[in-house]
Amino acid sequence: MQTYKYPKTIDMSKKIIIVLGLFIFCVATAFAKEGSDTARVNALIEESKGLIGSDSAKAHDLAMQARNLAVDLKYPKGEAYALKNLGMIFYTRGRYVETLDYWNQSLEVFEKLNDDIGVSNMLNNIGAIYFNQGADDKALEYSLKSLQIAERIGDTLRMVSALINVGNTYYNKKDPVALTYLLKVIPLVEKSNNHEAFIVVTGNIGEIYLDNDEFVKALEYFDKSIKVAGDEPSAAFSYNGLGKLRSKEGNYTEALKNHNVAITLAEKVDDKLQVIRGLRGIADVYRKQNNTDLAIQYYNKAKVIAEGMDDLKVELKDLYSEMAAVYSKNRNYADAFRYQSLYSSITDTLYNIESKKKLNQLQFDFELSKKEAELNLKEASINSERQVRFGLIAGIALILFIAFIIYRNYLQKANINKILDTQNEKIEHLLLNILPKEVASELQTNGQSKPRHFEEASILFTDFRGFTSLADKLSPTRLVEDLNECFIEFDNIIEKYNLEKIKTIGDSYMCAGNIPTPDPDHALNIIRAALEIQSFMENYKISRAKKGLEAWEVRIGVNIGPVVAGVVGRKKYAYDIWGGAVNIASRMETNGSPGKINISAYMYERIKDHFHCTYRGKLHAKNLGELDMYYVEYEKSNANNPDLIGVKNESLSLQ
Repeated sequence: MQTYKYPKTIDMSKKIIIVLGLFIFCVATAFAKEGSDTARVNALIEESKGLIGSDSAKAHDLAMQARNLAVDLKYPKGEAYALKNLGMIFYTRGRYVETLDYWNQSLEVFEKLNDDIGVSNMLNNIGAIYFNQGADDKALEYSLKSLQIAERIGDTLRMVSALINVGNTYYNKKDPVALTYLLKVIPLVEKSNNHEAFIVVTGNIGEIYLDNDEFVKALEYFDKSIKVAGDEPSAAFSYNGLGKLRSKEGNYTEALKNHNVAITLAEKVDDKLQVIRGLRGIADVYRKQNNTDLAIQYYNKAKVIAEGMDDLKVELKDLYSEMAAVYSKNRNYADAFRYQSLYSSITDTLYNIESKKKLNQLQFDFELSKKEAELNLKEASINSERQVRFGLIAGIALILFIAFIIYRNYLQKANINKILDTQNEKIEHLLLNILPKEVASELQTNGQSKPRHFEEASILFTDFRGFTSLADKLSPTRLVEDLNECFIEFDNIIEKYNLEKIKTIGDSYMCAGNIPTPDPDHALNIIRAALEIQSFMENYKISRAKKGLEAWEVRIGVNIGPVVAGVVGRKKYAYDIWGGAVNIASRMETNGSPGKINISAYMYERIKDHFHCTYRGKLHAKNLGELDMYYVEYEKSNANNPDLIGVKNESLSLQ
């Protein structure tokens, strides 16, 4: 028989060695994989950074891959730098709302990591956004915080950037201390051989001297900047400065020459800001020479570029003001009025610290009134105590008198509380007239409201046909009264359908649905509102015809899609929205017909089961290709009730 042999046993020490070996191998493998993955994140960030100036679309895709991978790996440093790149991509496109969103996220991650360099960098970048928007106080706040950190850690590069931004902000505020900050930069950049920063700061110093009419000093610093920059596009700013200097001196030939050099250099890298400033400089020269036709021609060139850049508010505001002046000088009062209106409307959308101060003043007045009431009550209480002490001596008669005083004080307190409640209601009502309830609450609680991205919103634009000709025929008072009558009714209609009024620009009216409060039926509601506006305007047209007045007809355009919404700007608190979906809605209105509701294919797909629509052609949109358009006819559920469907549209081919 074959016998069974027991297997040989393994010594316990050998077992321990084997287990430890396996453990070390697993840990090393895990660390090697993690290191490889984080290296992949860093490589994507560097590749994205290198493409920001040449291929922003690919740079965006790479940065998003890096960000998502960093989040999955729980690698916050990689996430922070990926978010920084995403912000820079939108910054180069002039889309400051998205930029601010990404950079605020990046700042938050850097702060959690206690990464002083990253925090200083993001604070300074955010300050630059507010600077570009004209929000000087916010720009100064962020830039000074960045400078404080940079000086503490001895980071020369961040110190230079922050000093330049602080100096430029003080310059915007017409504060002479601007020159002090910018001059501090010169020894720093000379020591570090930072040619790019030297070109920027010397150009800015030259601009300050030019504004103070110190032409010799201005020329000295412009020449320093140009000498280092050579024929590089970074010299464009100083060439524009030289153009303005020569224009002030009356040397118009040299002024035109320098502005044209600036434009040529700026066009090499598609620096639209310097191209715009060069065109404005040339227009200003022709205006000074009383050649208003040529001046208008160059102002219009600048306007086309500026209006094509999202959120270039400060530059566009100054441009509209200049165009209003030159049209007025040319006796073209209709266009002068139009550009003055555009100037006023864009001014209203800019961030205004003074408005915040006014709101704070309202709150201060409320608190002051409350304190005064408390003092009055305290004084009354003291009087009551005195009366009680006196009553112990005077007897029963005085006790009755004290009872009367107490009752009177009770009535006074009740009246004061009623007044305070009324004042508080007025403050709340004022805020809600300016901003949506949710945003107003956030401002009161946090002192600020961050921009938010909405995956879907419906947007409606209206515009009156031939408004300029109407403006020429009516008195200003009558024009505003008629326009106000229409807009009040529009307000009533959109409130009925839970829509948010965004703004009016001249004779244009804009509202949106699903922001900031969600509404699952926003697409249907905005079309119902459009039909009611259409019906109101048809009745308004008939009413005016009976009085022998010229008809007012409105075009309506509607779209649906993602938007960014928030409170930005400088002059007043204003809630606004941005994004491609807004632009398409505007194009729908512009390419519609009077009395019609023109909607995009995106909106049609959402509402086609509820509303009868007529296909009316295609629209070519820049960067989007061909877009289908439809006219809304009536709501299907109301097809048998003509009183509820508004005015039916007739199909027209696209003009």
